[in-house]
Amino acid sequence: MNKVKFSRIGLLFAATFALLFAGCKGSDYVSYTDTINVNGVELFYAAEGAGRPVILLHGNGGSHNDMETTTRQLAQAGYLVYALDSRGQGANPPLAEYHYKDMAEDVRQFIIAKGLTKPAVFGFSDGGNIALQLEVLHPGTFSAIATGGANIFVRGSLVPEFEESFLAQTNPNPLNIMMMNEPTMTVDDMQLIDCPALIMSGDSDLIRAEHTALIGNNIPLGEVVIVPNADHGSYIYHSRRVGDLILDFFNRIGYR
Repeated sequence: MNKVKFSRIGLLFAATFALLFAGCKGSDYVSYTDTINVNGVELFYAAEGAGRPVILLHGNGGSHNDMETTTRQLAQAGYLVYALDSRGQGANPPLAEYHYKDMAEDVRQFIIAKGLTKPAVFGFSDGGNIALQLEVLHPGTFSAIATGGANIFVRGSLVPEFEESFLAQTNPNPLNIMMMNEPTMTVDDMQLIDCPALIMSGDSDLIRAEHTALIGNNIPLGEVVIVPNADHGSYIYHSRRVGDLILDFFNRIGYR
């Protein structure tokens, strides 16, 4: 009898706590996954949080799951986060050919379809390339850009030993073919980006620190951060380090 009473009390307490916790998040807090058709392809995405919008873009061959820790951090800090699976990757059907400009257009159409006004964006590796490419093609799309391990052109952007072996592939898959030939942006393109930009790479990254500096130093409101004790993705994959850097950046530029 006492056990039954205790169980009922426990269940009542748990239900009350869950309601209180949900109330603390606010009625506009969302957490869901969905697909959307944009630019002739279907994109899978996850949405979480409430507040000003932030787009998260993963690296080559990855998915939104790579960003789950960052998604949670930003959502809990008061942002509405959209973490996308890029075309042909993650939960999306694979494609025979890929181009960064197509992916940039995918993101632009996603922003329009969701009715977002000048979101911020964080892109890792390919995702960073996409974010920069979109702002170059459609200036004023973003309020703020953060990238990790991005490059704006291929030759000379990668550490020499990796670049040599990567470009020597004899039977690359479609995603690698893209990376071997793109992106094709320029320093002049970076000088046209007029929103704040946080350009990062690890101190043991595949992207040369000099290339990271070339990007950030040529964006008028850009800043460069070389993350210590980090390779290309160690501070990003399921790590709170990149989220802390992004939140500090947002606080400094007043993106709230």
